[in-house]
Amino acid sequence: MTMRKLLIITSVILTSLSARAEVVGSVDTVFKMFGPDHKIIVEAFDDPDVKNVTCYISRAKTGGIKGGLGLAEDTSDAAISCQQVGPVELSDKIAQGKSEGEVVFRKRTSLVFKKLQVVRFYDQRRNALIYLSYSDKVVDGSPKNALSAVPIMPWNK
Repeated sequence: MTMRKLLIITSVILTSLSARAEVVGSVDTVFKMFGPDHKIIVEAFDDPDVKNVTCYISRAKTGGIKGGLGLAEDTSDAAISCQQVGPVELSDKIAQGKSEGEVVFRKRTSLVFKKLQVVRFYDQRRNALIYLSYSDKVVDGSPKNALSAVPIMPWNK
């Protein structure tokens, strides 16, 4: 098996293990005569290991002919905001402080080699969850990143 095939298979497997996002909406940023316009897409996903935490990501989506065919590479521009939407329930591995940073969301942003990721950290001392979004490539990533913190508060009804 070639290295390229191994990378493709690994990328597909890892992508299937993270949370799924649903599109909340989008706005066009650049008109393209042929193919879809460039856009900013807003997506929501629930943390798979923390009940009642939802994250919203806005990210660039390349249009045009290559974008329409799924061959374009999206830019590394993204923003994230996460909120507590009910009583937070941490899984045992997080509550015991065993999570040093876990990928909770992954989205392919090029045909094979680039992806947008969200990694969760648990700050036990401050009782908060921190979500870091960034893009990476097989060869080199981008220093562009965004951060969101969710203090774990008692839920008042």
